[in-house]
Amino acid sequence: MPISSILSPTATELARHVADGLHRTPKALSSMYFYDDAGSRLFQQIMDLPEYYPTRAEFAIFREHGAAIAAALSPAGGGDFALVELGAGDGAKTKLLLRELLAAGTPFTYAPVDISAGAMTGLVAALKQELPALNVAPVVEDYATALTQLRTRPGSKAVLFLGSNIGNFGPAERLDFLRQLAAPLAPADRLLIGFDLQKDPRRIRAAYDDAQGVTAAFNLNLLTRLNRELGADFDLAHWQHYTDYNPLNGAVRSFLVSTRAQQVRVEALDETFDFAAWEVIHTENSYKFTLPQIEALAAEAGLRVVEYFTDAATDFADVVLAAR
Repeated sequence: MPISSILSPTATELARHVADGLHRTPKALSSMYFYDDAGSRLFQQIMDLPEYYPTRAEFAIFREHGAAIAAALSPAGGGDFALVELGAGDGAKTKLLLRELLAAGTPFTYAPVDISAGAMTGLVAALKQELPALNVAPVVEDYATALTQLRTRPGSKAVLFLGSNIGNFGPAERLDFLRQLAAPLAPADRLLIGFDLQKDPRRIRAAYDDAQGVTAAFNLNLLTRLNRELGADFDLAHWQHYTDYNPLNGAVRSFLVSTRAQQVRVEALDETFDFAAWEVIHTENSYKFTLPQIEALAAEAGLRVVEYFTDAATDFADVVLAAR
């Protein structure tokens, strides 16, 4: 029986991804599938961890430079525009920017995009209570669909991609993604992208392997999702989280490690996969950047750096970009 005849469209896409990823050498699954409702809740916890500096650093940028960022994203000639945020999550940092725009009397519509319906429901409810004057047009979609819709959205726009999510793409995927973001931009449109900057390698590694084990639970939740949605039988007692950081290329890599030789059945695929003891599934990359690397990447993608904002420790940069 074909996969598409027994699964929802979302589950069908996930099943095809798993079939492809578990046949690779080494095996790999995309971090985009971390963010079911449980994964989104776990990531909210990660952002509050003492080891996880990126969220605090980006908050500091928005608190210190919020008015300047709002001005940099608003159309120079005034007028209504759409503020589109890819991967909105709980919108905590973005609310600082939204308040600046509302205080300035800037006419705009906030269009948060998130793959998690649960996260979006919570965000919209919070915005209605905290910022009742805000015009919100939520979109529950993946990035690919949102980018397609972005191409057809009329009028001026500013696109947000915060939280160092750009680092989750490998070099080729990153360039392709940025070119997709650049394609629909008119000269007056803007992008605001968060980049985690290179720093003490020990601090970086600790941010992805916290002492409380929340990041481990976040990684392992991917297997729980496969069990629930695809009828897999991963035994989480025989899997563990592992991460490393390579300061030569700025890459944090996260893995799920099979602690024994085992077989895993995936009913939706009608297939059983063999895992050797200590074999890994590569689940995530998180690249760290330098400012010269960001400028070179932007140029290659057909973008230019308009302005960048950093926290006092230069741990993080929010970079305003425009089409060249």
